Amino acid sequence: MSSEPAAREPRNLRASDADRERVAEVLREAAGDGRLTMDELDERLDAVYQAKTYAELEPITHDLPATGDAPLPATVPVAGSGADPARFGGEPTSTGAFAIMGGFTRKGDWVVPREFTAFMFMGGGEIDLRDARFAEREVTIHIIAVMGGCEIIVPEDATVRVTGIGIMGAFDHTNAGSGTPGGPVITINGVAIMGGVDVKRRPTMQDYRDRQELRGQERQLRLEDRRARLEAKMQYKRERFDARRDRHDGRYGRLD
Repeated sequence: MSSEPAAREPRNLRASDADRERVAEVLREAAGDGRLTMDELDERLDAVYQAKTYAELEPITHDLPATGDAPLPATVPVAGSGADPARFGGEPTSTGAFAIMGGFTRKGDWVVPREFTAFMFMGGGEIDLRDARFAEREVTIHIIAVMGGCEIIVPEDATVRVTGIGIMGAFDHTNAGSGTPGGPVITINGVAIMGGVDVKRRPTMQDYRDRQELRGQERQLRLEDRRARLEAKMQYKRERFDARRDRHDGRYGRLD
């Protein structure tokens, strides 16, 4: 029977896209109030979108007035409580998959069961959980790869536990770690014999499109701001030139 740790340090939890957008909005408001220059805004926005944890987000706004939206979560919820009904629950699509000298894919809109088992012999598999629903908030994926490989893609907000081992092969533990409150809890175990299991964190396709659109809008705003500053600078130079010409004409007379 699995159990959640009594407490986790909130600062070390992974930040969600919504958390990053809250911090980005604070920066945009600060720039609009004149607290940040455009160059400082650009630099800090880059840091925001590269931040992975709340601890990395905190310093970005440390010298700005508080807005009431704290980047840290107030509490760390217990697994299974407060689950999002739009994301958790439903009848599992399948409970397992196998590939023998072939391949399989589970991705898109599917329902992940409480336990999913995948077996690969001289074959490959892809298990993409980014746009999936979860029958329960805590799920376990069992992987057996013999001279084969499996790629598991988990959402950015998931808490991931990897306990699998590699025998003359590799079982990736790089992306194991805490997610954000309310995210799924995914345990990945098993064995890779002369094979490999990769675990990757990726945003959902909708999150990726939204992020790209937002960055495009911000690039357009920065471009328009630079154009406005350039135009203001050119206007200033024209006015100075006209003023010098008027002084010259007043002193020596206008040349026709």
